[in-house]
Amino acid sequence: MCSQNINLKLSLCLFVFLSLGNIQCSTSNKTIHVFGSLENDLTSILTKVERIDVKAYHSPMEAVENAGQGEAVMILSDEYPEKRVKLPNAFFSVVKEKELRVYIEFPLAIPGIELGETVEAKYERVVVNSSFFENQPDSLHILSVGGFNYIASDVKSGYMVAARVAGFDSAIFGLPQKTNSILFELPEQHILISTTNLSQFVSGRYAPQQSWGGVWKSIINYILPGANITKLTWEPDLKTGYTKNEKLPKSFQKQAVEKGINWYLDSKMLVPDNFEGTIKEAFDIKKNSGWISWNDTIPTGDGSNGVFECIFSNIDENGSQPIGIVRRADCTGESAMAFACAGKTLGNPEYTDIAQKLIDYFLFESPATKKEYGDPSHGAYGLVAWGLEGYNWFKANYGDDNARLFMGVLATAALTDTDRWDEKIMRALLAQLRTTGKNGFRLDRIDLPDFERNGWRHYYDSETINLSPHMEAYLWACMLWAYDKTGDSLFLERTEKAIRLTMENYPYGLRWMNGLAQERARMLLPLSWLVRVNDTPENREMLLKVVNDVINLQDECGAIREELGDIKNGVCPPPQSNEAYGTGEASLIAQNGDKVSDLLYTTNFAFLGLHEAYYATKDPTIKEANDRLAEFLCRVQVDSEKHPEIDGGWMRAFDFERFEHWGSNADHGWGAWAIESGWTQGWIVTILSLREENISIWDLTKDSKINKHYKELKKEMLPGI
Repeated sequence: MCSQNINLKLSLCLFVFLSLGNIQCSTSNKTIHVFGSLENDLTSILTKVERIDVKAYHSPMEAVENAGQGEAVMILSDEYPEKRVKLPNAFFSVVKEKELRVYIEFPLAIPGIELGETVEAKYERVVVNSSFFENQPDSLHILSVGGFNYIASDVKSGYMVAARVAGFDSAIFGLPQKTNSILFELPEQHILISTTNLSQFVSGRYAPQQSWGGVWKSIINYILPGANITKLTWEPDLKTGYTKNEKLPKSFQKQAVEKGINWYLDSKMLVPDNFEGTIKEAFDIKKNSGWISWNDTIPTGDGSNGVFECIFSNIDENGSQPIGIVRRADCTGESAMAFACAGKTLGNPEYTDIAQKLIDYFLFESPATKKEYGDPSHGAYGLVAWGLEGYNWFKANYGDDNARLFMGVLATAALTDTDRWDEKIMRALLAQLRTTGKNGFRLDRIDLPDFERNGWRHYYDSETINLSPHMEAYLWACMLWAYDKTGDSLFLERTEKAIRLTMENYPYGLRWMNGLAQERARMLLPLSWLVRVNDTPENREMLLKVVNDVINLQDECGAIREELGDIKNGVCPPPQSNEAYGTGEASLIAQNGDKVSDLLYTTNFAFLGLHEAYYATKDPTIKEANDRLAEFLCRVQVDSEKHPEIDGGWMRAFDFERFEHWGSNADHGWGAWAIESGWTQGWIVTILSLREENISIWDLTKDSKINKHYKELKKEMLPGI
């Protein structure tokens, strides 16, 4: 009897032990049944990083039929956005019968849900709309999706929605009335539906990375509770050159110069031969796009046909960005200067040759200095057209863009030891002078029809006051340079007056463009060069005031933080409503305190300004600040083997807290991921090179012989003055 009891107890214990073991195996099962490629971003990470057993099938039905009771299933969209996933009617019956936990993306139809057409997003971004993700990301947080297409539906809410919202990190004005659900759960079932493709988050370069890691952690833990994923990580297709605290090699600047100049070649910025037809087609009135898709079959130009404007901010579903194909005056001068500087620093005569061809093309061969601009009887005579692609570009004349063309040409001339552009530039400097008013200010933009109505004298005699360093400061720098070379006090007197009027209203009375920080940064160069021509305590005090203000915006990592002024003084402020998002040029931040550096409007020009300020003053504090800025710029240079169009570039937006390329994409022309061939790439490569050569632009160009053309041209351009 005792023996029987003992055997019974042992049997019961064994049964309980095996039962517990079965329960443990069931809850810890890490298998997901997937319809979709094993090369999909998500499945690759799950198998290689998270060690989850992913079983792939050829159809959605095969996936659910092979799944065990209560197991996880994912239906992924490998043909997004061209083709939606078709699910047979029996699919949902099997899911219900087996109590499967399922994630489905980009479906053709869902029972009980009205799905409409596929919409290509224009202004919409993905916004978190719940606590489903355990606050990582939090409700109202904004996410970006490359090549964002979504399916319109009758679902009124969801864990994530597509919405047109203003904001940097979060929808600061809340959600608008109209939204479209992006991720939602079917009632009384463990089924998540995504109306877009969420799984190609690596190749589509979805951002911010940590937020998307949180999204997928929650989705996987939902369909596979036993996975217990705490953090989803991956190697992005777009990285920084160095991490935030990584020790830099001794040659980090030179390496950045080499990679930065190669960006022009790899991104196809140099216009190839026989490309006029392609450019014309892109600007056809029916398309009017101004861009072409990047591809590696586009030939690499040699500078003799000009340089393109940019890589646009748009990111498609494959993570690629298009080429902006306008040929602009400022981009030409700045890019040529970068090639000339890189040629010197790297000892590469091919780069020097490209630099000269770029300027020869724009000043001598293109229409930019011809027609009205080459007619001595026209008010625009001597100026240079803003761009070449159509009359809207050709008619426009921005003083600040002309100024950066001049500086690029002058630096290139010094580095290549040529004077063949001197006459053109001297005439252009006098043309700028004669269209600058008595107070030393010039209007933002003067078009050819304005000159035809008014002539040049109207602007020369005007009482214009334009407290806009963005639009005026670099012309002042050129006027000071011209005074140093010609000795004509007219260049100095009007410029000094304008600078003093501006500094009397500095900083909060200034008219600012995308931010107040950029106005501070722009003032550095003319104040530095004012000290060069007139080194007084007052002029040094003005310079050091602005220098200190810029340094006060500098983070420990070297980044220059964006800053907004009074909104009423902002020309292109952040959108002040959800409806305003994407309708005009705009800041990368939504409010002061957002930790973003702008490499198109602020940081790049602060780099130039601090460089020239140090050489004008020899102040070690300025050098230290610019050293840190140089390190920051070399760290955040794009590193991307998969995307040659951006590899080696500097994108506009950088979140220096996340240490990731991220910012508000509100700017309809120059979003967060744009790379500008002149303003950004040109100046950063140039200043890094000049740091290697230990010379300033002022000193580099000090021996210019441009003065030999001055007397005759002044008689022609400013008769009787």
